[in-house]
Amino acid sequence: MALTTEQRVRRAAVKLFATKGFHGTGIRDLAQSAKISSASLYHYMGTKEDLLVGIMRECLDRLLLAARQTLETVDDPAGALSALVTLHVMAHAAQPDETRVVDHEVGALSRSARRDIVALRDEYEAIWADTIAAGVAAGVFDAPDPAVTRLALLEMCTGVARWYSPRGPLPLDRLAARYAQLALRMLDCPASPGAGAAERAREVAARVWRTRP
Repeated sequence: MALTTEQRVRRAAVKLFATKGFHGTGIRDLAQSAKISSASLYHYMGTKEDLLVGIMRECLDRLLLAARQTLETVDDPAGALSALVTLHVMAHAAQPDETRVVDHEVGALSRSARRDIVALRDEYEAIWADTIAAGVAAGVFDAPDPAVTRLALLEMCTGVARWYSPRGPLPLDRLAARYAQLALRMLDCPASPGAGAAERAREVAARVWRTRP
């Protein structure tokens, strides 16, 4: 199915913002990549910042939706953390350019736009913080500095976007499972999450990001 002009503009923006950065991408770059004239580009995107905000908001909304849908059926901290790691790894492997834009271009936003995007990011990270806190309270996680632990886990999982390739030796579901194991070990968690949490996370990832379950 042929892409609409709006879809071509968005796809071009994602690739260019991820590789050249927001400030390094010019209007002419966007127009050439989307195969339309510079004069007509604004009809499909508003301002360049509008385009960036839309990409970031969509990506963060998907992360939030996936996390909430998955955790609805998971009631133990080990399973919840395993599911969050699985989702985060699969999202960053499936959409490396989009997630790279979200992770690295917040500083390019104006103050008001940055406030809204950071609020969404904080909302997502709060789910991780609450999961870690629940595990500590239940005595299944050892995290003397929960905030540092959360940031370390997110950074570890986010890094997948920089190097993962579907042509690599490890299938994505197995890679996500390895990362979940590493996360639980970082928290000295003696419990093993049931298979249901990871399976649910893979199902949600397949629906939200069209990864293979």
